[in-house]
Amino acid sequence: MIYKFLQKCIRLLRGEVSTSKLIERGLKVGKNFNPQCGCIIDSAHCWLINIGDNVTLAPRVYILAHDASTKMHLGYTKIGRVNIGNKVFIGANTTILPNVSIGNNVIIGSGSIVSHDVPDNCVAAGNPAKVICTLDAYLNKNRILMEKRPVYNEQWTMRKGISDEMKDKMIQKLQDGIGYVD
Repeated sequence: MIYKFLQKCIRLLRGEVSTSKLIERGLKVGKNFNPQCGCIIDSAHCWLINIGDNVTLAPRVYILAHDASTKMHLGYTKIGRVNIGNKVFIGANTTILPNVSIGNNVIIGSGSIVSHDVPDNCVAAGNPAKVICTLDAYLNKNRILMEKRPVYNEQWTMRKGISDEMKDKMIQKLQDGIGYVD
């Protein structure tokens, strides 16, 4: 109970508004929504944001439905809807700007600035984010790599209590490239 209270205080200090509060204000969220720590969803215009089923926001993702760059000069702030489809993963430190739709079955690479629509079934990354390949091509490439590179089960994670010896082994195995963990 104290832990949850401390988490709430930290979120408030960071300027984060809870998902439940955003939903009360009009945010639409599907099933299995998984926002990681430090995500900011535009609380001032959250009713303009629609997030589908099975969406993960990695740490420090920003979703903006407004752009105040015009306020000083024109007296008005630009606003636009943001739609995120189903089965979408948005990488850490990504910013999604107003008036953007992200399709279904999409991966957005870390550090991207999404300023234009992203179609279904693809991987997009960059500043501005651009489609770099189809989702199938990306997954096939990684399936092939998994046959050659180290693959670790859940025992090799913090949530399952990875030992210092296992950490050292993982460090050694990953010196020349990536691996995969459950």
